[in-house]
Amino acid sequence: MYEQSLYHVVQDHIKPKIIKRLNRLKKWEYGYNKEHDVVVISKTGKIGEIYNIQNLLIALPLAEDVYKSSNKIENQRWQVLDYPSELNKIKTVYDWNERPIAFKEKYYDYINKEFVRREEGYWYYNKGIPTYITGSHYMYLQWTKIDVGHADFRESNRLFYIFWEACKSDSRCYGMCYLKNRRSGFSFMASSDTVNQATISRDSRFGILSKSGADAKKMFTDKVVPISINYPFFFKPIQDGMERPKTELSYKVPSKRLTRNSIKETSEDIQAGLDTTIDWKNTGDNSYDGEKLKLLVHDESGKWERPDNILNNWRVTKTTLRLGRRIVGKCMMGSTSNALDKGGENFKKLYEASDVNKRNRNGQTSSGLYSLFVPMEWNYEGYIDSYGLPVFDTPKKPVKGIDGEEIDIGVISHWENEVEGLKDDQDGLNEYYRQFPRTEKHAFRDEAKESLFNLTKIYEQIDYNEDLRNTNVVTQGNFQWEGGIKDTRVIFVPNKNGRFLVSWVPPIALQNRYSIKNNTKYPGNEHCGAFGCDSYDISGTVDGKGSKGSLHGLTKFSMEDVPPNLFFLEYISRPQTADIFFEDVLMALVFYGMPILAENNKPRLLYYIKRRGYRGYSMNRPDRTMNKLSTTEREIGGIPNSSEDIKQAHAAAIEDYIENHVGLLNEGYGNTYFQRTLEDWAKFNINNRTKHDASISSGLAIMACNKHRYSPVAKRTISKVSLGFRKYNNTGVNSKII
Repeated sequence: MYEQSLYHVVQDHIKPKIIKRLNRLKKWEYGYNKEHDVVVISKTGKIGEIYNIQNLLIALPLAEDVYKSSNKIENQRWQVLDYPSELNKIKTVYDWNERPIAFKEKYYDYINKEFVRREEGYWYYNKGIPTYITGSHYMYLQWTKIDVGHADFRESNRLFYIFWEACKSDSRCYGMCYLKNRRSGFSFMASSDTVNQATISRDSRFGILSKSGADAKKMFTDKVVPISINYPFFFKPIQDGMERPKTELSYKVPSKRLTRNSIKETSEDIQAGLDTTIDWKNTGDNSYDGEKLKLLVHDESGKWERPDNILNNWRVTKTTLRLGRRIVGKCMMGSTSNALDKGGENFKKLYEASDVNKRNRNGQTSSGLYSLFVPMEWNYEGYIDSYGLPVFDTPKKPVKGIDGEEIDIGVISHWENEVEGLKDDQDGLNEYYRQFPRTEKHAFRDEAKESLFNLTKIYEQIDYNEDLRNTNVVTQGNFQWEGGIKDTRVIFVPNKNGRFLVSWVPPIALQNRYSIKNNTKYPGNEHCGAFGCDSYDISGTVDGKGSKGSLHGLTKFSMEDVPPNLFFLEYISRPQTADIFFEDVLMALVFYGMPILAENNKPRLLYYIKRRGYRGYSMNRPDRTMNKLSTTEREIGGIPNSSEDIKQAHAAAIEDYIENHVGLLNEGYGNTYFQRTLEDWAKFNINNRTKHDASISSGLAIMACNKHRYSPVAKRTISKVSLGFRKYNNTGVNSKII
């Protein structure tokens, strides 16, 4: 049974007494409510349910005046409301002004109600459930003409518009970064809201960007302009220029040539214009630089290929949406993702920088945007029922789809069948994942052509971990010395902001175990496992980035109570100083009582371990005997990991581990639960290893646990040895020496 996690209704986030009292006084203001940490999208002064959509708390309006299309629950669904035929004949406000007063009064209430729905949203019964759609969503469903006529109601779009309304109302937010699946209707929804906002805004500018100038132009001419043309007259402002412009849609009063007669016109004949425009720009890092925008639509932002860069463009266009500290415009950004080296990596960085859980002291995300991901099962063509709800699981009886066709299989089963059919085509599978992702990891799948390792197994493990919801098997935290006294006992303290991820903690009897030989401490659990480490020496770098320190722990087969061949620890971090990293590594070694094989190209970590009296924990390189080690290697241990032989052995160690312990195995799935490590393996490039800290340390851990494979074998030479005995030929009368 599928359990959706896109949103849930939050109970008792605000005390019911407070909600009831403020509802009575109509005191709930549209926007972010700091006191209750909730974004209010109600414009009636009253709130009802509170939704949690991707960790953003959103207070909906109170359900009032709910429209019922039928008294039968099974017939209650979204329906386009009838438009009076007499009004349909009126095309412009000029036609309306010419009609008699009695005719106008007949439709004042109808027109006024449409304006209220546009502003406050709309409630209706959907299969017996009061359902709220925002004003923008109402305009999309009721008054927007798309390629198939009227748009269908979909629950996924309802949640999208609720989230978008929260982005618009939140004064801390610059807009949304929407990670979508193919054919989700984003371009039409963005075009609809562009026209919706532009036709009620004065002295404003609305802009459109896409993966190319041609795509932006097509969105403008094929979507924005037709939507504007087909608005009812009471929503359509005065327009200047061509009816179907190619570059700019201008809601201004057409200029007139001054004549003697035009000067005599009375003020009542002069119509006021909005002085608002909608246009598009060619794709580039500096598009819209220096402009002031009310709304910027970023379509296909995950497909900007070199030399264009969506990150650079956002840094520029972000300034077009603010005046000083005040945000005066919003950005609606949405896209599927290309492969990482074709624009997907920059979009991924922008999406991850838009996490609402990660805010600076100003209350804003790093990018200023709010990220939203809607899994494909919510919006997959052919698997939406007649009420606009997705059919997740296979129904007992076929249900009628929104397209009139019967649905006899659930969308999850359909998707899994498609994936199964692409198992032997990694590039095809990854493309399908990117187009129809069920998780964020799917959406940012990379191409398989450059992978050194078995991507099928790696991605099988990644998907398994996603379904497992890693929090069940992985704990985040830090190590610390007991009582704060160094070189005593180490304890592990869970902490949601900790630098360590662990999937196994040894029994008490194995913790902090060591032995002493010749006044030197040695790890007591060397037979149980080992660590691998990719270190760094310099605390700070010029660009403030630098590679991260990486540490991995791996078990091996032993007679102890230890799971075999398990990566039990992952540490990928760069603390403020190198010494903090060194101390973190040392505490992990002491706690698990296992040795470490580290790179000695960056020797500060190894010198730190030796100076603290733990030289016995640092393994010597396994491919040389003691008498073949250099002076430095005998002093601090470690492995150079720079020669071609070591590189090949290191990569082969990871490859062998993946084949035998990752992905779908004979007895089930592997137990490598660290997603960052798996993703790093998938992207590993043996000729450019600098960026792959996790692969380096995990490979060294595998080598450390299998050091016997790399032990040098002395060459055997066989030579004849003379024992000093003579041989004689005794044939004939006299013997002769041979």
